[in-house]
Amino acid sequence: ETVDDMFARLQEPGVNSEAVEKQIWEQWRKSGSASMDLLLQRGTAALEAQDFDAAIGFLSALVDHAPDFAEGYNARATAFYSAGLLGPSLADIRQTLSLNPRHFGAMTGLALILQDTGHPEDALEVWHEVQRLTPHNAAVNEAVESLDKEIGGEAL
Repeated sequence: ETVDDMFARLQEPGVNSEAVEKQIWEQWRKSGSASMDLLLQRGTAALEAQDFDAAIGFLSALVDHAPDFAEGYNARATAFYSAGLLGPSLADIRQTLSLNPRHFGAMTGLALILQDTGHPEDALEVWHEVQRLTPHNAAVNEAVESLDKEIGGEAL
């Protein structure tokens, strides 16, 4: 099954959105290189351990050696965000989305940064795009509903 097939399944009523999204993430995490996959694993492990400097180091090595691997940029964007470095995080989100325009994880990060920095209308617009890709994701639907109420229910 291709990623395109998985995205099509996300649109089907009654789909287990969480399971299909997990399958998409599994595909996205495959770089095609064992050494690049190892850098991603080590960077992700460091991020989970909240060792943001180490995570950024592993993931910077990954994007240096695999500049066309969108998940490397996305993971590093998460590490930068976790370290409080919003500018570099936004730059990596931008690169992720240029390589993979349907990367709902990167879009989610962008929406959160926009919310954090006082741009709720822009965040809602991004959340709507995530919702279009993953219409049955309960957390995304809750985020859209909550933010819509927060900004007064104005349609974009």
